[in-house]
Amino acid sequence: MAGIEPALPAPTHTAESATAPAPADTPTEARSAAVQDQLAGWISDLTTLHDLTERLARTQTLEAALQELLRAGASLVGARRGLVVLEPRDGRGPDTTVGLGLGQADIGHIETVPRRALSFCRILDGLPEPDGREHGPRDRPDAHQDGGPAAPAPPDGTPPDGSGCVACGRGDIAQPDIPGEPGLDPRLREVAARLGYAASYAVPLDADPVGRFGAAVWLYDEPAEPAERQRHLVGLYLGYATAHLARLLELHRQRQIVTTLREELLPSRLPRVPGVRLAVRHGAGPLGGGDWYDALPLPDGALGLAVGSVTGSGPGAVAAMGRLRASLRAYAVMEGEDPVAVLSDLELLLRLTEPARSATALFAFAEAPPGGPNGPGTPGPVPGAYGTYGPGSATAARRIVLAGAGHCPPLIIGDRRTEYVETSLSAPLGMLACWEAPSVELTPAPGETLLLYSDGLLRRTGETMDRAFARLHSAAAGIPRAVRHDPDALVDHLLRTLLPHGIDDPESPEDVVLLAAYFE
Repeated sequence: MAGIEPALPAPTHTAESATAPAPADTPTEARSAAVQDQLAGWISDLTTLHDLTERLARTQTLEAALQELLRAGASLVGARRGLVVLEPRDGRGPDTTVGLGLGQADIGHIETVPRRALSFCRILDGLPEPDGREHGPRDRPDAHQDGGPAAPAPPDGTPPDGSGCVACGRGDIAQPDIPGEPGLDPRLREVAARLGYAASYAVPLDADPVGRFGAAVWLYDEPAEPAERQRHLVGLYLGYATAHLARLLELHRQRQIVTTLREELLPSRLPRVPGVRLAVRHGAGPLGGGDWYDALPLPDGALGLAVGSVTGSGPGAVAAMGRLRASLRAYAVMEGEDPVAVLSDLELLLRLTEPARSATALFAFAEAPPGGPNGPGTPGPVPGAYGTYGPGSATAARRIVLAGAGHCPPLIIGDRRTEYVETSLSAPLGMLACWEAPSVELTPAPGETLLLYSDGLLRRTGETMDRAFARLHSAAAGIPRAVRHDPDALVDHLLRTLLPHGIDDPESPEDVVLLAAYFE
């Protein structure tokens, strides 16, 4: 059968033929052979469905599952191309189209066809067929209507009115001869001829608790339609596939909510501070975690930098992260020159408001350069949109005071050194009755970068923590000299080196934060 993947065993028997008894006058040997053939057919069909559902079960994202659905359906109905249209009736989205063997331009051509003329859109909208019939179980040839007897099914599976549209118990629609079928929209014929398909077979995607959430359609290069055996197997496959898709759809929605919430709670942009260039990269795990960062201008031209992580995942952790970050901003404005006091206040707040959580945090206070926010010998500060600045050069070294609570030590990257800042070991916030740790001072030279990051960066490497620290140090030391003076290029280089699957790897549950401050 054309279009079936060679790796998949093709089913060879229909449900009807498998259950049909052998004639009474058939010799015993012949009847035994017929039963064996029927059993072989059942085993072939079950093996096919087992292989296809097992492959679908291994998918963990909605897009991957949709692609697998298209591939499996194409092998079952003998098609080569297809597409899935997601359009959940509850209006919560996502509304999207995924193609198999179709590019974006091809999908765009199909979307130019009037909606009513497309079989899968009629499924989505619940529109009547051109002859006035509705989709659904009522139209199945052997379905009982109004308590009456079942109507006999035509032997070839086509409707008695010859319309060419078949609706079975699942509400599927076949258009077996688009070029020759009368009454079709001219635009549909034009697009089908341009894309080189001559027939289509569409099925609805429907499962609790989502309800009708989309439709799948497979396209044939020549006039054709699936046989009853193929429709039967597709129906059995969809019984599992739609339930799996519905679960992934709900998970996708939850992830989108968490992602939106995180984006709203984290800084929408980094501040512009004279003498400092900032860059950040942030990637959330599939369930949404509590890693966060901040960069805020402080009075008198100072700059505050922070990274942290709240235990847990999901909306609760994201909300806790937002509260912790907002509180740290307030404490930083009031007493940012003393990072130990900032983290002590944050620890007290965490114990009072989030007793079941703990958190790590690192806060760095970068003073204004000597002589004013823009260098030595310049006039006093004046208010600005992001802090208080004055005219002059911003090349003087800044003294940085920082304190950490169970967080990874920062990394200083420059032309002459690449080393971790020697921070004291300290417990995470919320772990002890009273948190305290000494602060650390450093003075980055002009042209050096201070890198703050979350432990998710280290965990995503798949190494032990000691090895992960060594890998980060090696990657930072190997940064080309030209890249070291561009914080955006620097963090991108580190991510490419450490995380070959990228910062948004859906297979990893870890959040990643990199915040780079380059001092000019």
